[in-house]
Amino acid sequence: MANKKSALKENDGISNPEITSDNAISKIKESRRHKKTTDTLVKAILEGNITALSQSITLVESKNTKHLEQANAIIKACLPHANTSIRIGITGVPGVGKSTFIEAFGSYLTSIGKKVAVLAVDPSSSITKGSILGDKTRMEDLVKDENAFIRPSPSGTSLGGVARKTRESIILCEAAGFDTIIIETVGVGQSETAVHSMVDFFLLLKLAGAGDELQGIKRGIIEMADAIAINKADGDNAKRAKLAKVEFNRALHLYPIKASKWQPKVITCSAIESQGIEEVYNMIMEYLKLTTDNNYFYSKRNDQNKFWLIQTIEDQLKSDFFNNTEIKIELKKQLELIEAHKTTPFVAAEYLLGLG
Repeated sequence: MANKKSALKENDGISNPEITSDNAISKIKESRRHKKTTDTLVKAILEGNITALSQSITLVESKNTKHLEQANAIIKACLPHANTSIRIGITGVPGVGKSTFIEAFGSYLTSIGKKVAVLAVDPSSSITKGSILGDKTRMEDLVKDENAFIRPSPSGTSLGGVARKTRESIILCEAAGFDTIIIETVGVGQSETAVHSMVDFFLLLKLAGAGDELQGIKRGIIEMADAIAINKADGDNAKRAKLAKVEFNRALHLYPIKASKWQPKVITCSAIESQGIEEVYNMIMEYLKLTTDNNYFYSKRNDQNKFWLIQTIEDQLKSDFFNNTEIKIELKKQLELIEAHKTTPFVAAEYLLGLG
């Protein structure tokens, strides 16, 4: 009887696989940490914390998938608190004094109680790597101003990518309480178009006596400009600046009236002597009153949002296409066939698009 086995037997159960269990727990913990960090950053941004703002913009600029997911969550949470600023674009050739002007203009704005954020659109070349970091060191007074925030632009070759990051940075800056956003173009060419598509007012800085009053100026930029500020209008250059002002005024009157019903103005200023800075601000306020009264301000922002929707889709499709492994292999083959004159660019493109 002692050896008789009981009918009641406890069988070993199937234990949870340790790896699966550990992974699940790890993911839950990571998810909680992620949410806590996101919520903490959003809360801090809405309280005007500059460190949290900088950290969040860094996430926006990151190419890491997890960082981008978190950045999107932060932007979504900040969006209801955005669209509260005036966005001003500033462009001009190297040497025109953009940094000095932005510092003088930004300092004036903070002196009248404004909170100013300075961002840049810089599709940096592989040679120059851009110059915004140098600009930041030159804006010594504005950097120290507690009511100002200067953010170096990310280096990159994709204008669409850099511009998208700048657009998202604007949202975060607005949520942090900055009521005036200055967007500076560091690059040349298409960067002006990108900046124009994300600002309310577009200011073109020019120099007098540089030999480009009319001949060397791009028609497209003149058409985009809401005003021209002739900088460095001081000392021996003051007289030349006045003459340039007359020439630019004549040129602007040859252009058809803008949809905003605003007649672009020309003003002279000296950033280094802080002359004409208040006049530039008053002119921008005049523009904003006109365009808010006739509703152009709001329709322009809506058009800009639609533009960036399409632009973002195009950029993503392009990125997905060229990052496709099969496309990369076949693209190389098609390029070799083109070089050997065995196909045409159009036939090759049709073939590759068919694969995508």
